[in-house]
This record gives sequence, structure tokens and C-alpha cells, in this order.
Amino acid sequence: MTSQPVSASTTIHAPAATIFDILADPRQHSRIDGSGNVRDAVSGPDRLVLGSEFGMGMKMGASYQTANTVVELEEDRLIAWRHKAPHRWRYELEPQADGSTKVTETWDISRWPGPGRAVLRLLLASKTQRAIEATLVKLKAAAEADAA
Repeated sequence: MTSQPVSASTTIHAPAATIFDILADPRQHSRIDGSGNVRDAVSGPDRLVLGSEFGMGMKMGASYQTANTVVELEEDRLIAWRHKAPHRWRYELEPQADGSTKVTETWDISRWPGPGRAVLRLLLASKTQRAIEATLVKLKAAAEADAA
């Protein structure tokens, strides 16, 4: 059974700090969400730090809320959070010599036990891949606009 994460990368013509500012502000997550599920931040700090908890209003068919915890953070380089389940949403930022930033978004399900991981991949991997790709398009547009 594979634990290969679902991910995609893009190059954004903006400094890593500008991109990180968007990712570390849960109130901006609906601005960049490519899945169409994220509605708004319902709780949490204005800026996420390691261990921050924040809630999001979501809609996938029915409306619901998620509770998230930041589980990885390196300022301007990496941020990841998880719900109650063990999978993580991770953004890695790699500054480039020309001032742009390579951004990789990953849906990491490697912490799920084998059978659960296999079911998640089967049910959600292709939909999640499309959502990640769409999110990166929106994040690129947002960060480049903010940097201008």
C-alpha cells in the first residue's frame, strides 16, 4: 500500500514572506481554496503559529466546521495543519534566486494506518489532486497581487 502523498507545485512571482502571510492567516483560506469547500474562518488567531488551533466553516453538500491544529511551522518556509484525523495539509515554500518562490502543497495521508490510507486514496486522491492544483492557481494570483 502506498503512502505517497498527493501534491503539486507552482512557481509564484512573489517573496516567500508574502505567500506565508496568506497561508498563516486563516481568514484568507477561503480566498485561495480551490476545492470550493472552505467558507470562512470561525475561530482562531489572526496569525497562525506552531500549535495554533483554528476553526473553518466548510461546505461539501452540507455545511460543517473543522477544527485544525498547526503541527509544522517554519516561518516563510513551511506550514502544515491537521484536523482530528491524522492527515495533514502542508505548504512548503522554496525561495528561488530570481525572487520567486516555488510552492508545494501536499495532502499527506502517510500517518493513516494502511487500510484507512488505501480507502482515502481510492475515494479522495483524484478529487484532492484537482483541488490542490486549483488552490495553487488561486494562491499564485493572490500572492502576486499582494506583492504588486
